[in-house]
Amino acid sequence: MALNRTHDPELKSWVDSANNPASDFPIQNLPFGIFRRKGAKEEPRGGVAIGDQVLDLAAVGLKTGPSLNDLAASGRTAWSTLRKELSILLSAGKNRKRVSKFLTPQRKAEFFLPVAVGDYSDFYAGIHHATTIGKMLRPDNPLMPNYKWVPIGYHGRASSVVVSGTGITRPSGQTRAPDQDPVFGPTRRLDYEVELGFVVGPGNALGKKIAVEKAENHVFGVVLLNDWSARDIQAWEYQPLGPFLAKSFATTVSPWIVTLEALEPFRCEAFRRAEGDPRPLPYLRDSGNDKSGGLDIILEMYLRTAAMEYRVRLSQGNARDAYWTAAQLVAHHSSNGCNLRPGDLLGSGTLSGPTADSAGSLMELTAAGRHRFILPSGETRAFLEDGDQVVERGRCVRPGAISIGFGEASGVIQAAR
Repeated sequence: MALNRTHDPELKSWVDSANNPASDFPIQNLPFGIFRRKGAKEEPRGGVAIGDQVLDLAAVGLKTGPSLNDLAASGRTAWSTLRKELSILLSAGKNRKRVSKFLTPQRKAEFFLPVAVGDYSDFYAGIHHATTIGKMLRPDNPLMPNYKWVPIGYHGRASSVVVSGTGITRPSGQTRAPDQDPVFGPTRRLDYEVELGFVVGPGNALGKKIAVEKAENHVFGVVLLNDWSARDIQAWEYQPLGPFLAKSFATTVSPWIVTLEALEPFRCEAFRRAEGDPRPLPYLRDSGNDKSGGLDIILEMYLRTAAMEYRVRLSQGNARDAYWTAAQLVAHHSSNGCNLRPGDLLGSGTLSGPTADSAGSLMELTAAGRHRFILPSGETRAFLEDGDQVVERGRCVRPGAISIGFGEASGVIQAAR
C-alpha cells in the first residue's frame, strides 16, 4: 500500500479540533467505530472520529447498523475508496454547512464494540514479555523450543470482549498455594496486558489458507487491546491446555478501528531476529513483510487509583517489538484451513519492550509481585485492586508525518460478586 493524498501532512480539516497537533484523530487518521448520542433512543450506527467529533457515516450514504462487520467484509478497495471520500468531505470547506449536521461531539456520544466479534484468538508475539515470564518459570531456558518457529496462540472467549469504559468485575476461580489444597475465591493477582488487536476483514473459506503475502488484505484495521489476566488462577489451571478462566472473564478493546491505510506512514521493518535465530518457514516468509510488516506504534499504560486525582504512566513500549507481524499471525491462523470471518479478533500478545519501563504487565513490572511500586498518592501496588482504573493508549509519531492515535482502552476494577 502506498502513501496518497489522504496522508498529506499539509491536509487540514474544517473541523477545527482535528488540526490540533495533540489530537488522536486528525484528518490523516479517520478511524471507524460504532456510536449513538447519549440519552437518545436510537440504534447504534457507524461513525468516523475527526478531532473531538464523530461523523455519522450517513453523511456519505452508508448505513451500517449496530456493527461494522459488513464494512470489514467489503475489502481493501472499498475501504480505500471510502477513506478518500471522507478525506475530501472533511477537508473541503464548501462541505461544512451540509455535513455539520452529521457531527456529534465525542463527549456527547456513547460507544460500542465496533464489530460483532465471532471468534477471538490471542497470540504470544511479544518476545520480551515471553522471555521475562519464561525466566520466572524456567531461568535456564525461558523460551520454549517452538517459540521462534511458530506463532504461539490460543482460542479466547469472544463473548467477554468489551468496549473501553466497561467495568471489569474481579474474577473468581481456583487457586492453590504451595503444599495446600486448592480453594475457590476472588483473584488476588489481577493484571493487565498491553496488546494490539487485529480486526479481520474478508475471511477465507474453510480448508483454504491465506498466503502471507496476501494476508494484510484480510486485516480491516487495528485496535488497542487489554487482555486482563488473573495470574494466580492461571498458574493453577494452565497446565496442560493453557489459559482458561484466568483470561475468559474480560478483554477490553478501544472503540476505534484504525485502518492499515492510516498506519501506512508508520510502517517499519519486521522484528530483526538475533543471529542464530531460525528463519521463518516458507509459509510465514515474505520479503515485503520483512521490509515493512512491522508497526511503529507507541503503547502506554496508565493507572489511576480511587485515591488519586490523576493517572500515572506505568510503562511505554512499542509494537515494533513484536516477534511476529500481523500478516504472519493471519497466515499462520489459516494455515491449517481454519476459516477466519469478518469481525474476528486476533490479539498480538503482550507487547513489552527490552527495558524495565517498557514492561507491558504488572507481572513483569513487579517481578511476579515481589517488588511493589509506590504511587504519588503513597499507595503501593503489586497487582490491581478494586477501584483502580487502567488506561491503555497508543500513538504513532514519525518526522514528516502527522501523528495519529487510537484513543484509549480503559476499565475500572469492580469488586468480585
